[in-house]
Amino acid sequence: METESPHRRLTTLLTNTQLARLARTRLGGMRRFTNRSQGEHRSHRSGQSTEFCDYREYSPGDDIRHVDWNIFARLHRPYLKLFLEEERMHVVLLVDASASMRFEKKLPRALQLAAAFGVAALSGAEVLTAAVINDRASGLRRLPPCKGRTSMRRLFDFLEATEPGGDTPLEEGIDALLHEHRGRGVVLVLSDYLTTGDLHRAGNATFSRGLEIFGLQILGPTEIDPDVAGDLRLIDSETAEHLDVSAAAQLMSVYQEHRKAYTRHLGRLCRQRGGRFLAVAADEPLDQVLFDRLRREGWLR
Repeated sequence: METESPHRRLTTLLTNTQLARLARTRLGGMRRFTNRSQGEHRSHRSGQSTEFCDYREYSPGDDIRHVDWNIFARLHRPYLKLFLEEERMHVVLLVDASASMRFEKKLPRALQLAAAFGVAALSGAEVLTAAVINDRASGLRRLPPCKGRTSMRRLFDFLEATEPGGDTPLEEGIDALLHEHRGRGVVLVLSDYLTTGDLHRAGNATFSRGLEIFGLQILGPTEIDPDVAGDLRLIDSETAEHLDVSAAAQLMSVYQEHRKAYTRHLGRLCRQRGGRFLAVAADEPLDQVLFDRLRREGWLR
């Protein structure tokens, strides 16, 4: 990757080269949930634009203004004209900045990925909202809805101001987001997903509010492949609860089994609600994640 002067970079999160590539990128969401205002994402509706695409039979309750009366005169059956309607998708970035994200550069990677998705959304016609999970006391820090390339500076300033720390569980952060958010589309949840809370309920609530869940799990290198031996005391960085472990090395196979099972569980939770899930390592090269893995997985196009 080319070297750039930090004084010329538009953001500390991404290089200008990465920004230029991302500006030509679009989100690859499935777009089941969109709003009926103008945007880039097309669906078949009746009478919403001038670009005709098809007909369908009239059903009770349809707007008779869209009936093709010439066809009715010939066939004696009512048919509606269908047009291509362009829809606007809402994209929500939810970044977990709680205490567990402080370690092994997980939060910096989450912020980089959030910035990348934000650039892709703002380069299209999507409406973008961003939120950060920190302390219960301070609540959810939120960037109000914005759109267009001119909003990128606001997004970068918002993300760059994020500091790690706090005790808000992921599921409570999702609840706080849903309480404030209006709009249908996708929500990208960037987190290590280290919670003991009920993510099923949070997933159901998200889906019922018209948001596809794109879960992006970010784990540190030693969380993926711990190198431990002897007796250890494990301390929860958010709750301060601890667990004493003897002969830790002998438990690594059990740990790996549970870690992989949890990742599969998170994937099912997202996919069963019409979303997607991907786990990445915090130390994985950013270009590889953005322009290889996320493209191959269909998250970006």
